[in-house]
Amino acid sequence: MKQPGFWRSMTHAWAGLVFTIQTQLNAKIHLCVGFLVLVVATWLGLGFLHFSVLVLTIGAVIAGETINTTVESIVDLLSPEWHERAKVAKDVAAAGVLILSLTAVIVGLLILGPPLFERLMHIKVGS
Repeated sequence: MKQPGFWRSMTHAWAGLVFTIQTQLNAKIHLCVGFLVLVVATWLGLGFLHFSVLVLTIGAVIAGETINTTVESIVDLLSPEWHERAKVAKDVAAAGVLILSLTAVIVGLLILGPPLFERLMHIKVGS
């Protein structure tokens, strides 16, 4: 069996990402928050390492959301009727995204918190 070419594989991967963003509200929220975090990081003039950690963290959350969407789709296909094990599979996949999201919030606060607080204090004091 011949493997698909690189560009065909990329097309399939892109289609999966687009599907996730179009159909999952939380994916849209994660993308918007991630974009805002990067805007704030740019405004604060964060260094390359901090910016890289934020990008990696945002990417992990989006990847987690795509994996969660995969699990939900497979479970719905294999178990159209309600089943306790199907619920467990969906709940555990969602828990993975929750863990990534909470971790991302902590990373964001650790990286953005101190310089953002300092910047806002200068704005308030300067007013």
